[in-house]
Amino acid sequence: MTKVIRAAVFQTAWTGDKETMIQAHEQAARDAAAQGAQILCFQELFYGPYFCQIQDKEFYAYAEKIPEGPIVQRFQTLAAELGLVLVLPMYEEEQPGVLYNTAAVIDADGTYLGKYRKTHIPQVPGFWEKFYFRPGNSGWPVFDTAVGRIGVYICYDRHFPEGWRALGLAGAEIVFNPSATSRGLSAYLWQLEQPAAAVANEYFIAAINRVGQEEHGDNDFYGTSYFVDPEAQFVGEIASDKQPELVVRDLDMNKLRTVRDRWQFYRDRAPGTYGPLTAP
Repeated sequence: MTKVIRAAVFQTAWTGDKETMIQAHEQAARDAAAQGAQILCFQELFYGPYFCQIQDKEFYAYAEKIPEGPIVQRFQTLAAELGLVLVLPMYEEEQPGVLYNTAAVIDADGTYLGKYRKTHIPQVPGFWEKFYFRPGNSGWPVFDTAVGRIGVYICYDRHFPEGWRALGLAGAEIVFNPSATSRGLSAYLWQLEQPAAAVANEYFIAAINRVGQEEHGDNDFYGTSYFVDPEAQFVGEIASDKQPELVVRDLDMNKLRTVRDRWQFYRDRAPGTYGPLTAP
């Protein structure tokens, strides 16, 4: 019996203020649900600018508690209304001075399922993230949602194969990678790394990137969000490199078994030999 999940991602540009950014994402959720989507993921730090282009403590104010904060609660209500699983990449304050780059996962009935905290934190020109975030300590959770088992990996994480594999070992069927990544730095990797990770780990990946330039820096965010299947095939067209776009795609989940029956990557692992890979 064919199992198809209709999944969506939303790429957009900074509107200039937090409330209109939230409203744009609420409308995207309504539009996704109207198209039959069952799950939707937003871009990294979805309700703000990508402030990590500069180092300024005023942006600490964008952080809020998860799940107690108002944004999670607002989208819990919306998820329940629409029957839509939501992945919300946010700025999290655990306590004053303890801040994370986090994604909250909300089930289709509005239940808060948990969060993933970005593990790998860059500190390079235009991406001064160590000024804003502690490295995540959540491990690699996989969430049982109304549509299946999903994982989250955030932006810079995608350059590190270990987390992709950990999510696969934990049973992920779809992994969402919300990002804010710029043309000059990483465009040559964008359509290479995630398809390769999908093949190596035999699951679907959704890659989400924002678009446009923002007043806080000169990074050119190039969109081109997409879904890729376990055979490294793009599911439908890749999104625009300049315009906001809601990407809705049907994912044939039977491909997971087809590919895993063909390539026994999980059976043929040799974890007893990998000790040196974890040496500091």
